[in-house]
Amino acid sequence: MNRKIIIGITQGDTNGIGYEVIIKSLTDARLLDLCVPIVYGSSRAFGFYKKQLSDVENLNTNIISTAKDYHPKRVNIINCVPDNFRIDPGQPAPEAAGAALISLQSAVADLKKGDLDAIVTAPLNKKAVALHLPGFIGHTEYLVSETEARDGMMFMISDKLRVGAVTNHLALSSVPSVLTEEKIVSKLRLMNESLMRDFAIVRPKIAVLGLNPHSGDGGMLGSEEIDVINPAIEQANHENILAFGAYSPDGFFSTHQQYNFDAVLAMYHDQGLIPFKALAFDTGVNFTAGLPVVRTAPDHGTAYELAGKGLANPMPMKSAIYAAIDIVRNRWSYDKMRENVLRPSAGGNQNGVRGPV
Repeated sequence: MNRKIIIGITQGDTNGIGYEVIIKSLTDARLLDLCVPIVYGSSRAFGFYKKQLSDVENLNTNIISTAKDYHPKRVNIINCVPDNFRIDPGQPAPEAAGAALISLQSAVADLKKGDLDAIVTAPLNKKAVALHLPGFIGHTEYLVSETEARDGMMFMISDKLRVGAVTNHLALSSVPSVLTEEKIVSKLRLMNESLMRDFAIVRPKIAVLGLNPHSGDGGMLGSEEIDVINPAIEQANHENILAFGAYSPDGFFSTHQQYNFDAVLAMYHDQGLIPFKALAFDTGVNFTAGLPVVRTAPDHGTAYELAGKGLANPMPMKSAIYAAIDIVRNRWSYDKMRENVLRPSAGGNQNGVRGPV
């Protein structure tokens, strides 16, 4: 329970700000006291970006062949990406996207084998990666598929705010047709379980947003709240999940009601992520809830316009690493407390005598 957490860190797009924010984050000596970082990528690319940063000369690295060979007090690097590609900061390129995919696949393979406790993923270019892996639309969907999870959810987290979405990377025009009572209840179950297991909240309170302006205004501006969302909330309540709503997003966030709840469930991507990024961008973390493994990521993209200039803010990446450590420890504690819980036998106690009805 007290050992260091082994964290795999994917490099992301080689020409984005991934390496810069990784290197800057790992200069924080406190992180090396809490975790063993293993960067999946290229020592050549790591060295290229390290040379451009003046305050990281003392960052000690260790090249390893497998995750099991890690050095407990250094930044470990697994060279899973070919070294013969061009590094061109700020420029989208097929090679850079291909390297990002190889890094992700290698880290996920070790995570599934149990060699890592969690992974933190640096940003990649989804469209460019899809050229190498058709059908790829994002880390969340990829990890749900790879880990064969029943369900997954993009869960944006910070110290004071947590926001999840029923639909992830989906065109806005398609959202109403895929919203069903069953789907919303499934996300509420997942969010409730994650808040208890991953964030150590005993009785989570969840706010549910409506879909339409003014939450449909009694059906005048849309009927999804009446037909789908409110029935889903009622069903969740029957399952002892403390879900409330449906709230109109503009009034909800403008009056700061988000701080009265442990989490907020939005109906679609931008409905939840716009207020989240406005309120918590510097420390925001993207956590994939519902997986049998732990994955976090900084709340930003490749930021090609900043790449190679030394201007990228490492706080979101640092927050993502710290969040992964906390979530792993919370899961260990949660599972430990429940592993010896007595379960009644069918129809009676251990002596075969039927208990009180």
